[in-house]
Amino acid sequence: MDVQQLFKNLKKEAECPLCIETVKNPKTLPCLHSFCLHCLDKLANFEQRQLQTTIKCPVCQTSFQIPETVTFENLPSSFHLNRLVDVLALEDGSVQSQKCNSCDENNTATCYCFVCQNFLCESCFEAHQRLRASRGHRNVLIDKLQAQDVQDLIHRPVMCSQQYHEDQPLEFYCEDCKVLICLKCSLVKHNRHTMTETQNAAQEQKMQMADAVAKVKAEIFKYENEIKKQTDLKNENKIEVIYEEKKMTDTVEKLIRDLREHKRKMKNKFRKILKTQQKHHATRLENFELVVTQLKSCLERAQSILERNLSVEILQTNHAILGRCNELLNARKPDLYKSPNLHYLVEKKMDLMDRVFVTKTDPSKCLAEGQDNKEVKERKETYFVIVTKDSEGLQCYQQEDKIEVNISTSEFDPLKTDIKDTKDGKYTVTYTPQCSGQHRVDIVVNGEQLIGSPWIVQVHQPHYQFAFQFGSKGKGRGEFNDIVDIGVSAKTGTIAVAECGNQRIQLFSSEGKFRSEISLDGEPFSVEFTGSGNLLTLVLESDIKLRLFSEKGQLIKHINDKHIDEPQHLSLARDGRIIMTDSSDNKIKVLSPDGNDLLQSFSAPHCDRYPVCAIHHQDKFFVSYFSANCVKVFDKTGVYLYDIGCEGSNDGQFNYPRGLVIDKYNRLIACDAGNQRLQIFTLNGKFLSKIEGHSFENGSPSYVAINNDDSLIVTDSVNGRISVLGMKT
Repeated sequence: MDVQQLFKNLKKEAECPLCIETVKNPKTLPCLHSFCLHCLDKLANFEQRQLQTTIKCPVCQTSFQIPETVTFENLPSSFHLNRLVDVLALEDGSVQSQKCNSCDENNTATCYCFVCQNFLCESCFEAHQRLRASRGHRNVLIDKLQAQDVQDLIHRPVMCSQQYHEDQPLEFYCEDCKVLICLKCSLVKHNRHTMTETQNAAQEQKMQMADAVAKVKAEIFKYENEIKKQTDLKNENKIEVIYEEKKMTDTVEKLIRDLREHKRKMKNKFRKILKTQQKHHATRLENFELVVTQLKSCLERAQSILERNLSVEILQTNHAILGRCNELLNARKPDLYKSPNLHYLVEKKMDLMDRVFVTKTDPSKCLAEGQDNKEVKERKETYFVIVTKDSEGLQCYQQEDKIEVNISTSEFDPLKTDIKDTKDGKYTVTYTPQCSGQHRVDIVVNGEQLIGSPWIVQVHQPHYQFAFQFGSKGKGRGEFNDIVDIGVSAKTGTIAVAECGNQRIQLFSSEGKFRSEISLDGEPFSVEFTGSGNLLTLVLESDIKLRLFSEKGQLIKHINDKHIDEPQHLSLARDGRIIMTDSSDNKIKVLSPDGNDLLQSFSAPHCDRYPVCAIHHQDKFFVSYFSANCVKVFDKTGVYLYDIGCEGSNDGQFNYPRGLVIDKYNRLIACDAGNQRLQIFTLNGKFLSKIEGHSFENGSPSYVAINNDDSLIVTDSVNGRISVLGMKT
């Protein structure tokens, strides 16, 4: 570097930030910034006149107390700036600051010896050159300084300031006094003190300083990152506000300018959408109407044949009618056309032109806790938590936030949800799936889709598992001979077991402990508890009778059963109606609660097999046909609807079905006696699952009831035992 440029740089470095001149008598504030003493005192006097007790560093704005003396002369001097001032004085001709260190005449120094470490006057320099010992020393003339000479002068050894020691460099550091000293000082004032060479002491403190500097650098880096982030946020905020403001301005101006045109265009658009979607709906309606026309035509044809009741005609047309019915019933049903969602978003109203919505919540940072819980149980209350967060990912709460949650089944049926706002940035969403299968969860926060939404939740059915068994074959208490039916009291949980072989009904606790028995003079064919806790039983004597007992076994009354010739099984509807199957005419008969009146009588068309067990649920009758190997379903008027199952041993097939029950999940549970299992169906006849295994091996699950703890009570007439299956959710 050119020496002039170097001096220029050094002069800039030695400039006082207050007076913008080369610093004079530099003093360093605790914040490490240096100024002329005169400038600092002048600033202190000014602030004091303003009734201030502190000054602020002009560079970093750190505050410092003004000394009582209103002068900062006690502040430390800057070693580096003092050295720079000395060197700069050589460049601008102010050599009066440097005197000869070799003679006592106080002559002006004209050169510097780097070996002797002395400034020399002209005569001393000549003598210095004549001496053989010093003739080869490195000397530099002050008026011919080069850049390297200037750098070396800045880094020349520091000489002692004590009187008579000025020719001694500060070569030692007194550990006791914490000061730099020369050799003479070490012998005079610091005798017996712990001394370290200046370079070694500096090296140790240099490491401490370097460590502190590294920490400061790391802190600077951290704050610079924060500054960058804040700057970016500031710029983003400005862009966002300007963008939103522009949107508002453009929108308002356009609305003012083109309101009528906008209205016309929107109306035309709605008409086109309506026309298109109505066309799709009309097409679907035509398809449905065609199917209904075909069904009605088939129905009218079949009903007319049945009404005429001509045997020849029935025999001639039966095959064709059944074929056409099956063809229509099994034909693929047209799918519904569901119009796409149509929305008209109003950005303004006449009474409210616009609305500015400011919130700390950042939808891109919000999350759903429990989102990974993607498998839940049917009819079991389930929940997850939505956590609203700001742009830093910290949980926050804003009263204005709008949280929308939509949960729907695979059939797009909405599920009721409950959102609880805890006012802390957490929203607990609770829902209870009513059916199995996939459910879709959609979450929108302030109009934006939550990350990970929508997601799919798989809803599983709860299932039964074997709990315990009780009973065995025999005639004693707790033993069974030819179990024909079972009933459970919804009021007390008492289990009633009807036995033909022992002509009795035994009563047990829900844990299977024997309580009492009711001896009969005939064979009990069926048993059922009423809503009030009494026991209704069907007893086969010389004449068939319905008998009503108290739970303690006391006979309450006989019920007239003149409408039934060969009853097989009885059950009770929720309203108390008595439902019985009659093998004499293969009909299901519904009696009034007192048994006196026949309310309904119906049978399955084209079925010459007798019904075994009939139950009523949700305005439908479900009837098992032992020999037909199916369950037939009828509507509330007794009109046949459809079959569930057929003959076989695969899933959904039967081998002598008997007892039926509906559990609390609206699932039909059927005893598949010949296949040694229970099968579970939806009420529409879809196979769901089966229960088989060691509890039914070498046995015959014949009748089933549900206890008030939702457990299944299943009879095994072959082995003379009762199995209890608990609900596992």
